[in-house]
Amino acid sequence: MKLSTSLVAVKKITSSKPRSNFVDDELEQAAHLILESEGVVNPIVVRRTGLQSFEVVDGDFEYYAAARAREIDTRKGEMIGVFIIESENEEILTKQVELFRKSKAFLPNNGTASSDSIESRLINMESRSSNTESRVTNFESRFENRTLELQTEFRLEIKNINDRLKEIENRIPKPMEPLEALNTLGVSELTSKLRRVGINIKIIEKIISERDNGKFKSFINVVDRIKGLGDKTMLKIIDSFANGTV
Repeated sequence: MKLSTSLVAVKKITSSKPRSNFVDDELEQAAHLILESEGVVNPIVVRRTGLQSFEVVDGDFEYYAAARAREIDTRKGEMIGVFIIESENEEILTKQVELFRKSKAFLPNNGTASSDSIESRLINMESRSSNTESRVTNFESRFENRTLELQTEFRLEIKNINDRLKEIENRIPKPMEPLEALNTLGVSELTSKLRRVGINIKIIEKIISERDNGKFKSFINVVDRIKGLGDKTMLKIIDSFANGTV
């Protein structure tokens, strides 16, 4: 009987060993090598569990690497080379597995993992720890950047609010000094304001006529220049402008 490999669909194979027994980085590297070479140099040994289903007898690492290769590229990773244990080759394949393969997986007499396997696991743990630290650093960096962005947005919003408040403040009419009002307000506006506080229309007309001869210099000057305008009426005008009632 000539020993030869058979191509079997990866999805038809199962393994009794958990995938977590193997280093993810090594499986990933092996998967890409399988895709690049379109096969494995160390075929998996399987036993039939059905007409088209198989279970790994030896080569669990190769199986999981092939499964990962199939995840990466379904077309190239669909099939994998295996040795199938049949009734006619069971004895010879079983002996080869025990002699050539399983004896290398364990140290003599104590069943502990090889130093290479331990070293690989330690390296993998260090790699995961480094990746975790890198993710934490990235998170801290993103958090800090977002905090700075929020601070900038907050300052900009405060500036916008202050600008709007100033704009509103500028729209509010500023109180006018009574003497300035008598000297500068337009005829209709001055007439309207003084009439609202009960000033006689004749007095108003005299104020408007007299200021054309020169601005009033003081309230006393107004009283002196406007005949019929007494101190009480002048005080009434001053109070109305000062209190904003006109």
